[in-house]
Amino acid sequence: MSLNGLTEKVSVSVDGRVATVKMNKPETMNALDKEMIKGLIGRLKEISDSDDIDIVVLTGTERAFSSGGDIKAMLKLNDEYDFFSIMDCINELIITLYSLPKITISAVSGAAAGLGFSMALATDHIIAEKRAKLAMNFIGIGLIPDGGAHFFLTKYLGEMKAKQLIWEGKTLSANEALEKGLIHEVAENLEEILQERIEDYLQQPIQAMIKTKKILAELNRPHLLKVLELEKYAQRKMRETEDHKEGILAFTEKRKPKFIGK
Repeated sequence: MSLNGLTEKVSVSVDGRVATVKMNKPETMNALDKEMIKGLIGRLKEISDSDDIDIVVLTGTERAFSSGGDIKAMLKLNDEYDFFSIMDCINELIITLYSLPKITISAVSGAAAGLGFSMALATDHIIAEKRAKLAMNFIGIGLIPDGGAHFFLTKYLGEMKAKQLIWEGKTLSANEALEKGLIHEVAENLEEILQERIEDYLQQPIQAMIKTKKILAELNRPHLLKVLELEKYAQRKMRETEDHKEGILAFTEKRKPKFIGK
């Protein structure tokens, strides 16, 4: 089975025991619509079945790892079935990525925002280029984080700090994210540090590392699945609020929103 190729704006390249999965929609800063999410799920599942791959690198393009969910596509989701369908795809992507029986590395350049940030948090190791910007910024459009962000942020930060990060919706520099413990490395030269990390992993007893990952993923899977379901139904409620409608309007008009708490 050949893993190399392009599917739904998701490209995969294989170099020895390493597969690189690249989100490749630079014109939208790799905004995640349903087509792209399904493309990621499909390629990750193909990689999961390959005994020849031990490390998976998830990356984007120069300006963005991923700017998050595609807001323009979400605005067209008037039907409840369509909304739940895309949320189910998001949940499948996150559980597939988190449980992948490989060592996963996010190589982040440019923006990693919203769902894009959630995806990075679902991997085992995050390297951010020095000029990268990371944001859990759903609050700015009157929504809650999804993609398992409540699960991951609580694991990384604890409940109190996770709430503050979510409520503030602040854009973090790579160094700020490192100081908070949300990422593992900041790179002046992303490709150089990425290759160093890959070479280090390849010299380790990597099957033992993967077995530890499998045990912890299996232990945490029920909790993550519960969080993903809670996020799905809560997000549906948030989409009905006046604050969300105002947040979207303000976003499209490029102005600060005026929230009323309803």
